Amino acid sequence: MRQSWKGALVAAAVFATPLAMGVAPAQQQGAAAGFTEAQKAEFVGILREALRADPSILREALEALEAAERRDREGASRTAIAAHAEALFRNPADPNIGNPRGAVTVVEFFDPRCGYCKRMRPVVEELLRRQRDVRWVVKELPILGPNSMLASRALVAAQKQNKYAELHDALLKLREEPTEPVLRREAERVGLDWARVKRDMDDPAVQRRFDATAQLAQALGVQGTPAMVVGETLVPGAVELAALERLVAEARGTAASAR
Repeated sequence: MRQSWKGALVAAAVFATPLAMGVAPAQQQGAAAGFTEAQKAEFVGILREALRADPSILREALEALEAAERRDREGASRTAIAAHAEALFRNPADPNIGNPRGAVTVVEFFDPRCGYCKRMRPVVEELLRRQRDVRWVVKELPILGPNSMLASRALVAAQKQNKYAELHDALLKLREEPTEPVLRREAERVGLDWARVKRDMDDPAVQRRFDATAQLAQALGVQGTPAMVVGETLVPGAVELAALERLVAEARGTAASAR
């Protein structure tokens, strides 16, 4: 009986904690409107007494609220990914690293100046070495200033010379600002024709590509780089190899069951 009573109090705390702070979440406003002010005050008073007797109720209530919010975010993310699957996974203009015919596609939004993107580089390399059926799609999201935009333009231009992967790798290894002289040095080092790179960087189609990627990122709720889409899951920020492999395995399983 004690456990069921405590569970009821936790459920009540999930409902009443926002009321105690003077706000009511959207999903609770309808229910809250059914109480008089006196009933609300009495309810909150009872809850406060219970919290004084057993403070763990509040902790468990907050954990339950956080879990509910997380489920809501994940649900919204899955819906957005499904709605934008064509642009995410099947845009023929997107460069990819790894197996171009891979059974599992991972999409990464990245900025060539992003320190966390650089930190992910060895993780991605190891994943692709160990998981030979992974197709890794790259979408440039230059959000960290003018040099990010400059480096991203150079990457798109490098794609026209079939050297995207080589310049991508060089920029992720870079530990200095990708100014134009540095970009020229790195581009020529991987065998690119710099004059052609410069010309292709100014193609209006490059900006249209970045604009489309930015709109897609906004639709998915991407708030920074790196951000990865693995199957139905949006992964914000850098992750360890084990977590990435688990997500890939889940995506592989989902894809297999859908066939």
